Amino acid sequence: MTTVILDGVRTPFGKWKGSLRDYEAKDLGALVVKELVTRVPEVKEADGVILAQVIQAGQGQNPARHVAAKGGVSLETPAVTLNNVCLGGLAAIADASRRITLGEGNLYIAGGFDSMTNAPYTSSIRKELAIGPVEYYDTLQDGLWCALSNESMGLLSDGKNEELTISREEQDAFAALSQQRASQAKAKLQEETFPIETKNGTLHHDEGIREGSTAEKLQKLSPAFRKDGTITAGNASQMSDGASVGIITSAEKADELGKKPLAAVLGWSEVAGPDESLHLKPARAIAALLEQQSLSVSDIDLFEINEAFASVAIASCRELDLPIEKVNVNGGAIAVGHPLAGTGFRLVLTLAHELRRRGGGKGIATLCGGGGQGMALLIDVPKEGGI
Repeated sequence: MTTVILDGVRTPFGKWKGSLRDYEAKDLGALVVKELVTRVPEVKEADGVILAQVIQAGQGQNPARHVAAKGGVSLETPAVTLNNVCLGGLAAIADASRRITLGEGNLYIAGGFDSMTNAPYTSSIRKELAIGPVEYYDTLQDGLWCALSNESMGLLSDGKNEELTISREEQDAFAALSQQRASQAKAKLQEETFPIETKNGTLHHDEGIREGSTAEKLQKLSPAFRKDGTITAGNASQMSDGASVGIITSAEKADELGKKPLAAVLGWSEVAGPDESLHLKPARAIAALLEQQSLSVSDIDLFEINEAFASVAIASCRELDLPIEKVNVNGGAIAVGHPLAGTGFRLVLTLAHELRRRGGGKGIATLCGGGGQGMALLIDVPKEGGI
């Protein structure tokens, strides 16, 4: 059975403490689900809602259920919240596709949401002594700190850069290209989004895109993690707030609804280890997926590799000899932003829209994930006719 992405939409991604600061993660999720329901009213009666969120503390029971109900989905539709860090948005698509293939249902909402701005501080106050100081834990660390190596993923990745001999100059050049491509593609990226009202006006576009970025300007930034490190605020993904969701269904159901899908889901792969590093996990996930589908790199028209750090994308491109002309052609997370669980479906949405503009083709979206994991998903936009 062929599963398809019927439609999808996302919020513009807000900068950390930026225009979307007054929206909790679950509120951003509800806004984007509501927009999806407005576009495709039939999804109110979906067979399930599968949404990812990384920073869940303080968001209430099963945030996906809250998001679905507030977004206008029937209370008779079950919802589940996933969390495998940045992979969650892709995992939601895969889970929905798997359920359709197994005959559990044929209409699902999938995606993810996070607000890094609103990550709360928590304290184990119930077990504290009656006197003395109280320690607080920053739950933002749930997205930024490797629980296996017990260090920030920035510090972990800086060390891996040295091991893989990825220079500061190479990272800054890649980051500048990401910003330049995103700047040129602002209108294209805006096609994926809907405007959001804020206290300071309406947010129409991704807030982190920097006009006029160059490698020379980026070279002036100080290292962010190690004194002698090569990762900076300019060549790493931006902390962001945002949500992206879509409708996963069967090709038959799409025909029944009279709607042309964005893309078909052909397959996916998940990898882990052998260490906690991030750099080569997208490449390993792509390689596993290509082997599974009996395809080669040359069979793929476009790649979306999440730019958790410029060096992650660089390492994966090196490993598979990917031509930069096929990778992140409209920029990536360095420019657009990376709201953790909100990124996975965004990659697929961007990929599907760009393939359609080019007349169709195959594309792979891939991410690394905290703890040393990776995932890739293959989609197809037919070059002629329907799905």
